[in-house]
Amino acid sequence: MAGSERIFVQAIRRYCARHGIAVDVRADGWLIAMHLGETRRFAFGYDIGLNSAIAHRLANDKSATAEALTLQGVPCIPHQLFLNPRLGVHVAGPDWHQAMLALLAQNPQGIVVKPNEGTSGRAVFKVTTEAELDHAAGEVFSMSTGLVISPYVAIEEEVRVVLLDDVPLVVYSKQRGSDWRHNLDAGAKPVLLADGEVSAACVKLAIDAARAIGIVFASIDVVRVDAAWRVLEINCGVMMEALAKLHPELVQAAYDAALDRVFGKR
Repeated sequence: MAGSERIFVQAIRRYCARHGIAVDVRADGWLIAMHLGETRRFAFGYDIGLNSAIAHRLANDKSATAEALTLQGVPCIPHQLFLNPRLGVHVAGPDWHQAMLALLAQNPQGIVVKPNEGTSGRAVFKVTTEAELDHAAGEVFSMSTGLVISPYVAIEEEVRVVLLDDVPLVVYSKQRGSDWRHNLDAGAKPVLLADGEVSAACVKLAIDAARAIGIVFASIDVVRVDAAWRVLEINCGVMMEALAKLHPELVQAAYDAALDRVFGKR
């Protein structure tokens, strides 16, 4: 087992070794084929293959997630979509820049600009001026077909809930460092959340969010803003690399439960 392999890949290898499942790891671990008799299953990226195609697409699209949650009355952080103007005026529309400026004017505390798809907090910008907005939009559009804009909010606490069939497998908070973001790749630290009022509130909201888009296995980020909990985003790929450095057994158990579901063991 290569020391540089992702925890996700290592967890799948361990599970399959214990259950007599053949594993074929390709593309540096980003594609994994698993064989048990006539049964063949795949993992791709951090997706283990339990979610429907539409649930996967909704969760991978921040704007669509926010719209779907709003339709079901699930409190969430709004994400307004802007398509890349390079796609043409018939796709992006003629007034996308003016609409961005209007959002900035409506949110004097600032806005957050980020890719509509993607994880780990890459290319995420806090914007308070037109110059910053133009820079952020240019950076995101250089790598993405669309971006989303959210109002900047003072996040008092962020919690991630890993769910499988409405059952919380892992619940932890993200303790922010010097960065204004709570992303683990930006230096935030995962801290397991004890059972209690906060954990119960976060789990309930996460379950409501999962049901709203019909997702089976996901990690759901919820944030407390002005003393109220809201959904920030839903991740169809369940990444627990940072948490595994502190709680490897818990992470392995979570992936084991998901893989049991993949192979029909429960």
